[in-house]
Amino acid sequence: MGADGIRAVFLDVGETIVDETGVWESWADWLGVPRFTFMAVLGQVIERGGSHTAVFEEFRPGFDLETERAARAAEGRLWTVGRRDLYPDVLPCLERLRARGFTIGIAGNQPAGVTEMLQELGLPVDVVATSADWGVEKPSPAFFERVAAEAGVPAARVAYVGDRLDNDVLPAQAAGMFGVFLRRGPWGYAHARRPLSARADVRIDSLAELPEALAGSAGSSEPGPLTGRRL
Repeated sequence: MGADGIRAVFLDVGETIVDETGVWESWADWLGVPRFTFMAVLGQVIERGGSHTAVFEEFRPGFDLETERAARAAEGRLWTVGRRDLYPDVLPCLERLRARGFTIGIAGNQPAGVTEMLQELGLPVDVVATSADWGVEKPSPAFFERVAAEAGVPAARVAYVGDRLDNDVLPAQAAGMFGVFLRRGPWGYAHARRPLSARADVRIDSLAELPEALAGSAGSSEPGPLTGRRL
């Protein structure tokens, strides 16, 4: 699929716009595990294709994520998203996409409360939503159907950008979207070595490359109707 005709660009959250180093370090601290050790084990989980939640089981069998999140919240130790956590290329990329007339959205698998944190950052985007808002997670086709609905254009006119093949690029393509693979973060580097990475419509190493990767598309000076959360 070519980039011609793309009118909306939606980006994943973790390791696409947000550097998640802080959140993983905070979990290591909560578990009483050295950060280096925790990160190394997380890398092993990623390499073998396991769910990110499997890393907790390595250190605490029977670990219940929601129970632990509630306990952290009660102690005021939940990690929060701030401007400090944005990758440096995020704002310049969003501003360039906005100048070219694209409808821009942020949508990823995130727990309750993250939408509000992202909204408070004042990013130049039209839609901010998470799996917690929608009640459906990637890679479910229903998630990407919702992305297209929020974009207000057919799926073929939506580019979805993410750091994972399994959760982002391939299911977005299956939904008829333009799949952009960002080689960033532990999943990005691990997945870049997999043969399936060649199926991405575009591969980039930085969001600084994204506007030019979509240069064949004129965007739209009048974005379509949006039904998602706006900033």
